[in-house]
Amino acid sequence: MVNENKATPLRIDISLLLLTLVISAVGTLFVFSAGMPYAEARYSDAYFFIKRQVTFLAIGTSVMLLASRVPSSTYKKITPALYIITLALLLTVLIFGLVGNGAKRWISIGPITLQPSEIAKMTSVMALAYYFSKNEKRALCPKSRKESFIYGTLLPIAIIGVPMLLVMLQKHLSCIIILGTIGILLILVAGADGRYIGMATAGGGAMVTALALFTDYTKDRITVWQNPEAYKLTGGWQTLQGLMAIGSGGAFGVGFGNSVMKRCYVSEPANDMIFAIVCEEIGFVGAIFILFLFFLLIRRCLMLACRLDGIFERLVTAGVAIQIATQTLLNVAVVTNTIPNTGISLPFFSYGGSSLIMLFFEIGMLLSISKEARASK
Repeated sequence: MVNENKATPLRIDISLLLLTLVISAVGTLFVFSAGMPYAEARYSDAYFFIKRQVTFLAIGTSVMLLASRVPSSTYKKITPALYIITLALLLTVLIFGLVGNGAKRWISIGPITLQPSEIAKMTSVMALAYYFSKNEKRALCPKSRKESFIYGTLLPIAIIGVPMLLVMLQKHLSCIIILGTIGILLILVAGADGRYIGMATAGGGAMVTALALFTDYTKDRITVWQNPEAYKLTGGWQTLQGLMAIGSGGAFGVGFGNSVMKRCYVSEPANDMIFAIVCEEIGFVGAIFILFLFFLLIRRCLMLACRLDGIFERLVTAGVAIQIATQTLLNVAVVTNTIPNTGISLPFFSYGGSSLIMLFFEIGMLLSISKEARASK
């Protein structure tokens, strides 16, 4: 006779896991294809990028599997500490940061190089989720407009605003946009008053616009964006070569590995501009399929969020979905010159350790959380 009281083993969300592995595997293949000529020219080693990316992939996968075994209650407990550590790392960048490609956004800890702004994306999501889980009644069920504004809008914006300010001092406009988008949308998802969020969004948009218009670095990029042909040998080179790569791919592409534009025509072909090489090699149809995989991953995260009862777990899951969606859309927009070039990586595709490992960690958290969703049904 079957013992009905026997506990059912908790299982992770297999669909979420498989989608993550498939997207990251395809992304790694394109790092290999897109990065070979550039790596040969710059490092005299055609396999420089792929060797490192496979290492990042192995570390990230291990981190994801380990993170999936940690109870979500543990993540909730350590969130305040993680948030404070992140702020300390962002401050450290301003003082002791390494300069690369004209930007000061990295710190070196022994043999490891970190980009704290990538960590800030995750901890900001966790911090907002933690805040609303602790202040639900005052923030979401207010007795007065004053209480609604203070606890539902002002304090949450302060939580996301502090890391945004530190990132702004690094002149990292793309990360400011991503953090701001994550913060505003997550506060809305939490149930805060939309009127106050609208006013806050308008104010934040005005600040970002002012930063863009009155900072030489960003002002120059806006000027180039408006007329890249006029700067085809300087600031417009990357945009024009990327558009040429996209156009060269046509409907079905020139074939995997056969890109011409990756041969030192497109700048950073394995990083920010990798989607242009994707379009050239597998064409419009292939690029749409890649974006469809991202859609399935984001949809899976949102479906998981809808099945969760805990505020912390639900908001963390929604926040990861918002982050992936925002970065994907902005990267495609940059590559197609829909918006000014702001240097945004494509999740799971662009070369880089900090971004890839943090994304895997976030998916690992969601896999852990998914056990509770399945256990409660």
